Amino acid sequence: MSYILDTMGNLLHQTAFLNLTWGNYLMIAVACLFLYLAIARGYEPLLLVPIAFGMLLVNIYPDIIASPEETSNGIGGLLHYFYLMDEWSILPSLIFLGVGAMTDFGPLIANPISFLLGAAAQFGIFGAYLLAILMGFNDKAAAAVSIIGGADGPTSIFLAGKLGQTGLMGPIAVAAYSYMALVPIIQPPVMKALTTKKERAIVMENLRPVSKLEKILFPIVVTIVVCMILPTTAPLVGMLMLGNLFRESGVVRQLQETASNAMMYIVVILLGTSVGATTSAEAFLNVSTIKIVILGLVAFVFGTAAGVLFGKLLCVLTKGKINPLIGSAGVSAVPMAARVSQKVGAEEDPTNFLLMHAMGPNVAGVIGTAVAAGIFMAIFGI
Repeated sequence: MSYILDTMGNLLHQTAFLNLTWGNYLMIAVACLFLYLAIARGYEPLLLVPIAFGMLLVNIYPDIIASPEETSNGIGGLLHYFYLMDEWSILPSLIFLGVGAMTDFGPLIANPISFLLGAAAQFGIFGAYLLAILMGFNDKAAAAVSIIGGADGPTSIFLAGKLGQTGLMGPIAVAAYSYMALVPIIQPPVMKALTTKKERAIVMENLRPVSKLEKILFPIVVTIVVCMILPTTAPLVGMLMLGNLFRESGVVRQLQETASNAMMYIVVILLGTSVGATTSAEAFLNVSTIKIVILGLVAFVFGTAAGVLFGKLLCVLTKGKINPLIGSAGVSAVPMAARVSQKVGAEEDPTNFLLMHAMGPNVAGVIGTAVAAGIFMAIFGI
């Protein structure tokens, strides 16, 4: 009888119920909220489902992301090895390869002024950098946190690793990807507050046709120019442009299909679950993380506002030919931000089709965020 009682007692003490803290239960609730938003509300499920499930797993079984040094048998947890690929910049670079293979850069080539809108939206990054320093972060940590303003998860992970801020990588990545997924909630109030109904209803002229030669030359030229000026951006910009060259060259269809489908989805699973698994209660529920989440939101809002305000300026300069809403797509969340510009514009005029116009600043924002990361690395001599 005592053997049975001891066995049952051992089993009971091995369950998660007796080992979890209130913080674990709070993070489990947050994970369930994210799953609800992804599944029931459709908020970027490809991002939120793996992130939320990784969050759920680590708060039930923390050893799933434990390093070999933290375990008794010297074997790390499953998600630890996924996370190493984040730290080594492998998964962020592969994400950029997939994005390039999936994305049509034609709207950016057809309307080069989109580069300015993409650049304007990076204001949030540099504004957040100064604010982070005022809030007590050191210069490298402030730079790693501020890149969240570009709404670019892979670049946030990449820069945090390059600047040696692996301790902050988890909260930074979760904040960046969460805000990317919540673009449809965060951006519209800012866009509507800064524009008039008349501006939101502006119908833009059709974009000019872009030749095949232009589409082939664009990734080659951008790689040469950007990487010659900021060589440290090569892993991101280079992979982005390589993926796009796969798409536009027309001679490596198998590579393009693999990069934009099978490989992309595999990488999203590995990156999403490993990022979510960094949100254990012990690592996530602290003052620094709260500051990072707040700074990320402020940076994202500032970036959106800067893009819209610059769009208003261009609207005036072009005598009403540019709808300011497309400026909000200058953040790097592709194609979510462009879809939000389309949605908000369609609310004023259902026949207005802004999506392709917004894709120009959206693609420029991807390049701009990578360039901003390169600038920070150059400043710190990385």
